[in-house]
Amino acid sequence: MVDRVYKSELPRFRADFERLRKDFAGLGPTKTNWIELRIDPLLKHLDSLEQLLHSEKHSLESSRLRNGVALFHSDLVYLRDNVKGLERVLQSETKSLKK
Repeated sequence: MVDRVYKSELPRFRADFERLRKDFAGLGPTKTNWIELRIDPLLKHLDSLEQLLHSEKHSLESSRLRNGVALFHSDLVYLRDNVKGLERVLQSETKSLKK
């Protein structure tokens, strides 16, 4: 179960971060460059997780993620929390630019 969720959530997070990247870029200049500060590093982290997921050396396709479920779950929680946090920052930045 965890492996299916893990495999399906990673592409969704990528889409979320790419959407946030476009939304922040559309704001124009802000005090903090959230794309460089958070989004790009999170996308790199996501790249490494996807690479590991599909690598032959660590073939998760053939073995279940039973060992270390908490570790894989923590990746999902980390990425989900960052999406939520960036969405709150985006709302805040949007409001402050409207003033």
